[in-house]
Amino acid sequence: MKRVMVTGADGFIGSHLTETLLKEGYKVKGLVLYNAENGIGKMKYVKKNRNLEIVKGDIRDLSMMIEETKNCDCVINMAALIGIPYSYVSVRSYIDTNIIGVYNLLEAAMKNKTKHLIVISSSETYGSAEYVPMDEMHPLKAQSPYAATKIAGEELALSYFRSFNLPVTVLKPFNVYGPRQSMRSIIPTVINQTLNAAMIKVGNIDTKRDFMYVDDAVDGITKSLFNQRGFGKTINLATGKSYAISEVISIIQKIGNSKLKIRTEKARVRSAKSEVMNLEGDFSLAKELLSFKPKTSIHEGLFKTFKWFSENREAFQDEYVI
Repeated sequence: MKRVMVTGADGFIGSHLTETLLKEGYKVKGLVLYNAENGIGKMKYVKKNRNLEIVKGDIRDLSMMIEETKNCDCVINMAALIGIPYSYVSVRSYIDTNIIGVYNLLEAAMKNKTKHLIVISSSETYGSAEYVPMDEMHPLKAQSPYAATKIAGEELALSYFRSFNLPVTVLKPFNVYGPRQSMRSIIPTVINQTLNAAMIKVGNIDTKRDFMYVDDAVDGITKSLFNQRGFGKTINLATGKSYAISEVISIIQKIGNSKLKIRTEKARVRSAKSEVMNLEGDFSLAKELLSFKPKTSIHEGLFKTFKWFSENREAFQDEYVI
């Protein structure tokens, strides 16, 4: 039985990925960020399993990563600081996690002769689309410190493949959404306000994103496991369609049978130079190399997400920011 380590298992995508890997028969070591409350984040939604081991630690600790990744056939790095607004005020913390953390995992993989290291990057590394759909040849353009650190992390990973023949794959999911997602993201924020507020307060509603349901993103990640065709490559995970935030709000309002007014708040709007106006991914390479194809429509995915949040309001009360 192959053993897979998932860093950031306590996060939104990481917890869903852990569940799927367990169902597919892998032994999973889930790394969750050590904290004073001894919490395990979104892993609380994952059922206990004899093939699951939860480890508390931090990818910023090189010696720990070397020790904990021993005897792991594959390491999937889901651990990252992802909030774009926070990256404007705490750049160093993003460097420490998104660059140094990746370096630590690369060094650990080298030392332990790990069979496969998967580094999860972000579509934000492309910046605003120069053409659509955006394939892997699209120029990289950091329009936030967050994007800059993700570019550095993925390029560092690819350099280890080219320099040391380390079996590395970089996966670049576009805008993933679904149950358990943090209120820092637009879709949970709008659903929350639809359920609990008297008005929808958002930032720029004209920006367009390629929204991908979490099950499809996880499917793409699992299909890349031990797939040598992906070694040394960056591969988009996308749907090939983009929707304006205004369109997404409209769909959510229909699902919730709501007609709340929408108000744009200055504090929620990114600066003009930093705002990414359009992300629409080309998943042709993922289809060719991984046999990946997204299955969930935006309407079906938003319905499932709305239903989950409406049934789990209490679990997210501490996160609710109207």
